[in-house]
Amino acid sequence: MHMADALLSPAVGGTMWAVSAGMIAYSSAKIRTGLDEKKVPLMGVLGAFLFAAQMINFTIPATGSSGHLGGGLLLAILLGPHAAFLTIASVLIVQAMFFADGGLLALGCNIFNMGFVTAYLVYPLVYRKILGRDPNQGRMALAIMVSAIVGLQLGPFGVVLETHFSGISELPFKTFLLLMQPIHLPIGIVEGLVTLAVVSFVYKARPEILQAALDAHPIGLHPVRNVLLSFLAAAIVTGGIVSWYASENPDGLEWAIARVTGKDDLQEPGKGVYSMMAAIQQSTAFLPDYSFRKTASGERPEIIKQNPASGKVGTSISGILGALITLVIVFVTGFVLRRRPAT
Repeated sequence: MHMADALLSPAVGGTMWAVSAGMIAYSSAKIRTGLDEKKVPLMGVLGAFLFAAQMINFTIPATGSSGHLGGGLLLAILLGPHAAFLTIASVLIVQAMFFADGGLLALGCNIFNMGFVTAYLVYPLVYRKILGRDPNQGRMALAIMVSAIVGLQLGPFGVVLETHFSGISELPFKTFLLLMQPIHLPIGIVEGLVTLAVVSFVYKARPEILQAALDAHPIGLHPVRNVLLSFLAAAIVTGGIVSWYASENPDGLEWAIARVTGKDDLQEPGKGVYSMMAAIQQSTAFLPDYSFRKTASGERPEIIKQNPASGKVGTSISGILGALITLVIVFVTGFVLRRRPAT
């Protein structure tokens, strides 16, 4: 569900940049006083895990489409909304800057649709309401499934609205909406099942983590080393090996665009802010599309052409390196916020 720049006008893209930047500042200010030393590494390894997990597109049967984990709800449940938003924003920035996944002009929209919607709307207004004041595993399972489905309806709805208000694409509002919402329903169900599995693991291993996020208080003296190592190992294995088996079908957004326009990609204007953003992304994305750069002729390096299986090397390097970059960025950000006194 990573939006491309071709869907957005500079006005809408710039506005959403400002909104997301403001929310990053807000979440940073909110967690500054309550971020304990154990939550910082937890943010880092969860960010690394989410980066790797988002590389895994799963096929949606009978549609020719695919989906991937959003992860905002998972992070909110394990970290609380403020730390979750900051972590998923970091993941999306790394994806856009270093792997050209999602446009730079669209980065503010992507952070809003996948981060703000789940952390600041779905988590408090759906998940916590269903969970209630006396949570148990049954209510938690129900809350997760309903919240995941709602989140995967609101996020795509945001994409449709942002595209509509931009007014630069050939995507009719009603047609685009009627394709986007149903295709993201099964993605929401899978998101809920994966989130439930991960949260259940943490609940059994260290329930204090969930309680600390729910009550917005420090994790305290409870050891979390095994949980950290488990998520770090999962990130490396997922990004380094499991990513080989990701579906090659277009994701829900790409599928909907293709069904409306008959084209795999929309052509973005090649001038002004679009060309500037494309030039910046081209210079920073050293592994675009999670693979080695194409040569000047537009082809992949000779080693990949001679042995297509070696393309897995680029995927593995992308998955592991991206996870580690995310871990470092989130960890450093959390460390700086924890050390900086509140004003």
